[in-house]
Amino acid sequence: MLNSPTQELRDTAIKFLEKSPQHRLQILQKLGIARYYFLTEISLNEANIICIMRFLQFPNQLKFPNLKGADLSGLILDEVNLIRGNLSVANLQSTSLVNADLLFVNFTRADLRKANLTGATLNQTIWLDTLVDECQLGAGIGLTQLQRKDLQLRGARFNYSDDDI
Repeated sequence: MLNSPTQELRDTAIKFLEKSPQHRLQILQKLGIARYYFLTEISLNEANIICIMRFLQFPNQLKFPNLKGADLSGLILDEVNLIRGNLSVANLQSTSLVNADLLFVNFTRADLRKANLTGATLNQTIWLDTLVDECQLGAGIGLTQLQRKDLQLRGARFNYSDDDI
């Protein structure tokens, strides 16, 4: 059984996830973390309860997003700023991260199958054991040639427009 403060935090996280997106945004604004607006769209499940607990526990200490193990599958996160974010073991299947700022993001063991990262800034990203089958990438900003080759070998697709060449 969880201790009382942890159980209270868990209950608060569940209540947050049960609220409408508009109400969630109001809560995030009060906590000073509305920049993480995408939390208004995530679903209520065990992975996201744990994620929200981390965000709610110390909202004034959230310099970089800790989304370890979060379920962000299917969300439209175009142009989101997740610089130095921990997305290890996160479910990002079919998520749109077009033109997102993902500098220094840790994607270790994340699931990015069928995700769209076209135009994303990917400097210093970590891709250890990341699932990338059918993940869409453009010319990409910041990927090394070695990373590109590795991602291609694991099933990522690089789409180039005339602007990329």
